[in-house]
Formats: sequence, structure tokens, C-alpha cells
Amino acid sequence: MQLVDSHCHLDRIDLAKENIEFSELISNASAADVQHLLCVAISMDQFPEMVAKAQQYQQVSFSCGVHPLHVGEDKKYSLDDLKALVEQPRVVAVGETGLDYYYSKDTVAEQQASFAHHINVANQVDKPLIVHTRDARKDTIDILKQNNADKCSGVLHCFTENWEMAKAALDIGFYISISGIVTFKNAVELQDVVKKIPLDRLLVETDSPYLAPVPYRGKQNQPAYVKHVADFIAQLKGVSFDEVATKTTQNFKTLFKHAQL
Repeated sequence: MQLVDSHCHLDRIDLAKENIEFSELISNASAADVQHLLCVAISMDQFPEMVAKAQQYQQVSFSCGVHPLHVGEDKKYSLDDLKALVEQPRVVAVGETGLDYYYSKDTVAEQQASFAHHINVANQVDKPLIVHTRDARKDTIDILKQNNADKCSGVLHCFTENWEMAKAALDIGFYISISGIVTFKNAVELQDVVKKIPLDRLLVETDSPYLAPVPYRGKQNQPAYVKHVADFIAQLKGVSFDEVATKTTQNFKTLFKHAQL
């Protein structure tokens, strides 16, 4: 049964550390029945190089945006250039964008302005948002609502927040994406949240090269490992692996309607 890695950073994987070629990341994913990968930019300056590395692989789609921890770092491009970049072929989403008050409370105003801009662009181009959120539950939901993000929809990626926030996102039509964190022994609250999220609103991801799932915890992550995330979710929810794979893949197709699967 085939899967989709709904969020990875292929360009940030240290190939030398693994002693592999870039092509092996793709072949490893295919061998693990991962049929499609969404490669996500964290800055606009980084975006062209990211695309250049993966564009020959038709099973890879792209997203373009400015991660909240990288707001203000782009030199070649400005936020005004975002619309033109996300209109490029094979760009299926806007982001990642969002708010991170855990690592950076000094740029809150800039993060909020950038987040709102991303939402407005997503509505203009009719592509979904990829949202990063950490320690900013109320502001994240408020900004999504204030800027009519229900029109473009999107996903809260690598979700680690509580059920109340998950429900608030679900209520405005968003999806929730789960990473390898769910397999960690100390992720009890997240595991409880996953049990409550309807299967037709879930996505699975690696966030490679970060957050490798058990049994690879502590090692560098790669898209092939998304299978372990899906398997763990199946166990949590008491359903078959095939059901999780089928449903999360269909959810990806529904949300990222421009992706060619």
C-alpha cells in the first residue's frame, strides 16, 4: 500500500553523513512504498536550489514560503515576490509559514505579518497553506481566521499541540499532519490527540532530516521512514496499516490538488 510523505526537506539531508547519493533518497522511498514526496522550502532564497536538486524526480512536489524562524533573512527575494514563486510549476502549496514563539519571541510582529501575507497569497493562487506552529496556539488560529484561511485550507504540519488547537484547526477545514514524534515514548499527549483526529483529516510526514521515528530516533530522517509513522498511527487508532495508508494518501490528493500523483 502506497504512502505520501507530506512534508520533507530533501535539500537539508546530509548525504555525506549517510554516505549516499541524492537519488538514493528517492529510491529508498520508492522501496518503502512512498509514492510521492512534498519538499518544503523554509526560505525563498533557498527555494531555487531546493527545486534544482529534486526537479528531475516527478514524484516530488514543492512548496515555497518563509519559516517563522527565518523571517527577515531572505536577501534575494522579498515577501512581495512570494506570489510569483508559488505560481511556478509543481509548486503545490504556500509555506511553510506560521508562528514560533518557543524559539523566537523577539520577532513576533514580523512573524505575524509574514504569516498573514502567506495566507493572503494562498487565497490568491488557490493553493493550501503549510503551517508551522509552536507555543502560539491562540495567535495561530486567530490569524488563520482573521485572514480567511478557510478559503485556501491547509495543514498544521508536525503537530505537537493539544486537542483544543487541533479541533479549532479542523473546524476551519484544516488537516493535521503527524511526524515521527508520535512514536516517542514521552509523546503521550500527542498520542491521545491522534486517537481523536478523524482519519479523513490526517496526513503523515517525516520532516526529514529531523525527528526520525522509532526505531531510527536520534538518527537522520529520510522519507522512507514515513512508513513507521503510519504504522504507529494505525496501532494507536486500532485500524489496519492499509487503511491509514489509503486514507492519508487520499487526504493528500484532496488537499494538495495540484500535486501529480
